[in-house]
Amino acid sequence: MRITRYAAALAAAGVVLAGCSSEAGDQAEDAAGNTVDVQEDVEFEAGTTMAELAEAGTITVGTKFDQPGFGLVGPDGEPEGFDVEMAKIVAAELGIAPEDIEWVETVSANREPFLQNGQVDMVVATYTINDARKEIIDFAGPYYEAGQDIMVAAGNPLGVTGPESFPDIRTCSVNGSTPAQYVQTNYPDAQLTLFGEYSQCAEALRNGQVDAVTTDNVILTGLVAQSDGDFELVGNAFTEEPYGIGIPKGDDEFRAFINDTLEEAYESGTWADAWDATAGAITDTEAPEPPAVDRY
Repeated sequence: MRITRYAAALAAAGVVLAGCSSEAGDQAEDAAGNTVDVQEDVEFEAGTTMAELAEAGTITVGTKFDQPGFGLVGPDGEPEGFDVEMAKIVAAELGIAPEDIEWVETVSANREPFLQNGQVDMVVATYTINDARKEIIDFAGPYYEAGQDIMVAAGNPLGVTGPESFPDIRTCSVNGSTPAQYVQTNYPDAQLTLFGEYSQCAEALRNGQVDAVTTDNVILTGLVAQSDGDFELVGNAFTEEPYGIGIPKGDDEFRAFINDTLEEAYESGTWADAWDATAGAITDTEAPEPPAVDRY
């Protein structure tokens, strides 16, 4: 595992970073959470979501609990990863410290209902922006762009090359996800097994129940890193998956605030710091160029 280019600076600032583990993908050890500067004495227009959250001093965030690099519960019971750091950056601009964030596990199928029912204030959970979802909720961002790929057993024994292989293999994905929808729409004859979480798909691949797992490449890369050499990535991304922060429909002020916050994080380097401390650390990749925010 590489040492991120920010490690020395963080250490000099008194931030304790977890040491690299010999077990790639042990996120608690390999990728310590990034730190953020929590704003003090924040003021927002009365009646806005920002004012309400700042006054309450807490925010409820939906995120994944089983995705290495983006949202994975650590030994202390707290989630960590790139999505988690994005949420901390937004909370910090509201004057809310990381310890005052309430984390709620979301899976692909319940993200919209959680926002619609007010169970969470926002969702940061490898959440692809698309037109169908924008009919139900709103998105800030994107803050990252992934692409759908395929994970197979080490050595790729069936010679999977890309989506054209779907009709001939048993594939696993997750209920309510855009990757599952892609397979169902474009390869209706595919043998598709659906679970609630990608960790269940990984276990099904390990025990031979399925031949492949398909979802976004960064999610699969994290699962490969955790697999002790049992899995590999085909490495042929075939979609574009812009990740956004989901919020309740019609809250234009909150969406604009989050977009402003993301753009500031791009400019300041906080976004790149977050990548290097989380997803970048377990995938051994430098922070890419952040995508342009879409202020639709």
